[in-house]
Amino acid sequence: MPIVKPEELESWKGKEVGVSDWFEASQDRINKFADCTEDHQFIHVDEEAAAKTPFGGTIAHGLLTLSLMPAMSYGVTLGLEGTVMGINYGYDKVRFLNPVRAGSKVRARHVLVDAQEKQPGRWLLSYDVTVEIEGIETPALIARSLVMVVVG
Repeated sequence: MPIVKPEELESWKGKEVGVSDWFEASQDRINKFADCTEDHQFIHVDEEAAAKTPFGGTIAHGLLTLSLMPAMSYGVTLGLEGTVMGINYGYDKVRFLNPVRAGSKVRARHVLVDAQEKQPGRWLLSYDVTVEIEGIETPALIARSLVMVVVG
């Protein structure tokens, strides 16, 4: 993870800052997410029934893929010198473009698109994030990730 000074952020805008490791969307992970969220729709948890759908098998919940985004940002997005903490500020423009089949692997690419000092020592960083599926051209999802970084 590159560590930069706040005054250097402008030079990073529009640049890819990092790509995460691959994360597996195992059936076990999907089942646990279904239990946690009470979303047991058959396309996620019933392998036999899901095999008869156009998906050809079970798929991860879109929100499961979205929920992996914080983990896929650790160590690959920009760090600010003097950071006390970073806080997930939310997501804009979330779009689920392609299902993630059970057993697939996903990773995230991060491009810094904006950096604003909202208050002294509080920087809002905006990243365009593309979550890729290993071996598949169309991404699983795209989103704008907003991170509030507190420096002190």
